[in-house]
Amino acid sequence: MLRKIDHRQMGKSNQGWLQSIFHFSFAEYYNPENINFGVLRVINDDQIAPGTGFGTHPHRDMEIISYVVDGALTHADSMGNQRTIERGHVQYMSAGTGVLHSEYNRKNDPLRMLQIWIFPDKQGYTPNYGDFLFDWEERKNKWLHMVSSKEGNAPVKVNQDVNFYSLELEKGNEIDFQVSSGRQAYLVQIEGNSTINGLSLEARDALEMVEEGVEIKADETSHFLVIEMSV
Repeated sequence: MLRKIDHRQMGKSNQGWLQSIFHFSFAEYYNPENINFGVLRVINDDQIAPGTGFGTHPHRDMEIISYVVDGALTHADSMGNQRTIERGHVQYMSAGTGVLHSEYNRKNDPLRMLQIWIFPDKQGYTPNYGDFLFDWEERKNKWLHMVSSKEGNAPVKVNQDVNFYSLELEKGNEIDFQVSSGRQAYLVQIEGNSTINGLSLEARDALEMVEEGVEIKADETSHFLVIEMSV
């Protein structure tokens, strides 16, 4: 089963310094029929103005992944971590029993990032932080496995049976993504335009895949994120 989600039908917020597209119910956007997709609870496509950001705030019992599309994201937390990541890099925080953190755009250019929340496989983990500075070339015309479970083989490991892949597919190129029986995946067309199993996707659109793989053709150079998990 495939289902395209047009970004124009997603939740939206404009706070001036922060402009967001909500893939699932979040903040002022609430749709009881759009709370989550499996263990995927949040994807917020955030654009943050220079010199602004999210002040110190709490989280608990959530696996939080930040993926930078453009600009630079500076993270600080109550565990003593302070790090900056840039385009194509991944930041991971297991909120566990509770953590405070902040996220800022300290640069002079806008920051675009995907903020992603995954339900953990159980509550009460000890809070943890990590990041990985992936080389952009690693995802050119091939899937880059960025995030997996603790039993998986991706560089970033989370407390859930999920896999994150990114890809930059050059114009005219094609690639497939397989989804096994008992598995599902959520694809985000971050940049560019593509045709996927006959469906046209624009930048910021999404596609649900349940036990069905896809063939992707880049109508223009395209940037994707796929989150794969059990049904």
